[in-house]
Amino acid sequence: MAEVHILAFAGSTRKESWNRKVLNVAVEGARDAGATVTLVNLADYPMPIYDADWHEANGVPENMLRLREKMMQANGLLIASPEYNTSITPLLKNTIDWLSQSVDGASGSAPFANKIGGLLGASNGAFGTIRALPHVSYILSNLGVFMLPVVAVPGVSQAFDAAGNMSNERTKKMVAGLGAKLAQTIAKLG
Repeated sequence: MAEVHILAFAGSTRKESWNRKVLNVAVEGARDAGATVTLVNLADYPMPIYDADWHEANGVPENMLRLREKMMQANGLLIASPEYNTSITPLLKNTIDWLSQSVDGASGSAPFANKIGGLLGASNGAFGTIRALPHVSYILSNLGVFMLPVVAVPGVSQAFDAAGNMSNERTKKMVAGLGAKLAQTIAKLG
């Protein structure tokens, strides 16, 4: 069985992000299944909006190189995506756009290729990001990530107690299960 190293992040930098809270539950599931998980906050990797002219004049941002290196070391991705107007967040799209650029002759698909991906999202709405998750999954698949079925968490504010713990057992099992399934799939296929 292969060593399992997962890079996890959310497409939100809001301090009280529901998606980061839900991601933490999935990370716990992956760790319980034996994975090493590196959890990053995209707020620690600010990048300008992707612009080909800026890229040509300035090269790639240092933060992109730092995040790219973490991705290159992982054999799986665990991503929580909020939903903005039924689609991917600008932060997540911009991060993917930068990470998919070629660097020093290495393909832009290198950080994504042959990785296994787990994708989830949470919102207070009745659909729980289910309209956005296929967009994100398609983008990642196109870059070479083998995607597991997505997990959407509707009514997320009702899933946590006042202390910030996921109290809805059914939801917790589903979210932690995605992390565990990702770790198990990587171990089997690696």
